[in-house]
Amino acid sequence: MAHWSGMPADTLALLRGGTVIPAHLLALDAARRLDASRQRALTRYYLDAGVGGVAVGVHSTQFAIRETGLYRPVLELAMRTAEEWTPLSGRRPLCMVAGLAGPTAQAVEEARIASDLGYHAALLSLAALKGASEDELVAHCQSVAEIMPLIGFYLQPAVGGLLLSESFWQRFAAIDNVVAIKMAPFNRYRTLDVIRGVIAARAEDRVTLYTGNDDHIVLDLLAPFTFMRDGKPVTVRVRGGLLGHWSVWTQAAVGVFENIRKAVAAGVIEPSLLALDAQITDCNAALFDVANDFRGCIAGCHEILRRQGLLEGIWCLDPEEGLSPGQAEALTRIQRDYPHLMDDGFVAKNRERWLS
Repeated sequence: MAHWSGMPADTLALLRGGTVIPAHLLALDAARRLDASRQRALTRYYLDAGVGGVAVGVHSTQFAIRETGLYRPVLELAMRTAEEWTPLSGRRPLCMVAGLAGPTAQAVEEARIASDLGYHAALLSLAALKGASEDELVAHCQSVAEIMPLIGFYLQPAVGGLLLSESFWQRFAAIDNVVAIKMAPFNRYRTLDVIRGVIAARAEDRVTLYTGNDDHIVLDLLAPFTFMRDGKPVTVRVRGGLLGHWSVWTQAAVGVFENIRKAVAAGVIEPSLLALDAQITDCNAALFDVANDFRGCIAGCHEILRRQGLLEGIWCLDPEEGLSPGQAEALTRIQRDYPHLMDDGFVAKNRERWLS
């Protein structure tokens, strides 16, 4: 069993202090086979952009990698690239996160694979357990936590997630080998359920909160969350982000994240920083295809990387998955309106080196 106490000290400090972790996308060729060269280039891009780690095998990597025999190869390629590539800023600690999915036997086996490959923590999707009771969900999580440290995942119901109560999150946070929770219900009420659950479990010092709410990235990172426990206020903060949105324009995202950290540390929140919340949410509406109930959420991210030359096409494993009508025009608009949130110049300067 891998336990969080056995993580490298600098990796654990990085995870708990908060960092940028993009959800790694999947590079395919026109035959919808893994394009290893471009997949490697994506990992190099993320590392050079200044991230604190990557999450591989998660929703943005496409859950279907499991049915196509790509789960282990994709995780192995990302880990090997991270070990071999020296980022522009030099060697630094990384937190490598593996996505887990499926019923208990599958999730446990995936955890063993990820642990054997050297991943530090696992992001656990519960989407396959629809109809399970809270007791069954908690037992599932406990079984997987016996293999390696867990990051909880509140996946929004619009893309297959379950509705999870405050009681569930209290019980989940009480599992000793839980190190973090990615909150991605895209719903403020449900986000608060997670936070209140962690506080009720008295786990706020062990379980670090990460935003996955791509519709409220900036405010999640700026706001203190204060709730009462035993008649006394307890304040927690969202320390970092594990986001599909950050799989593109990653260097700019790292810059925004660092500006937020500085503002929080100084206790001075400028209106211009608050304005970024709505601008980034507007970007996400186009990326994630909100107008069409998120049907083009992965293809939208692929399209940005295609325009930047990092991907050859926007192919997904599912041939039916692509851009929705009007989504390409929406992406063009946000590229025009928010150049300060893009990193096209950075990509153009380094693309050939990443693809070499």
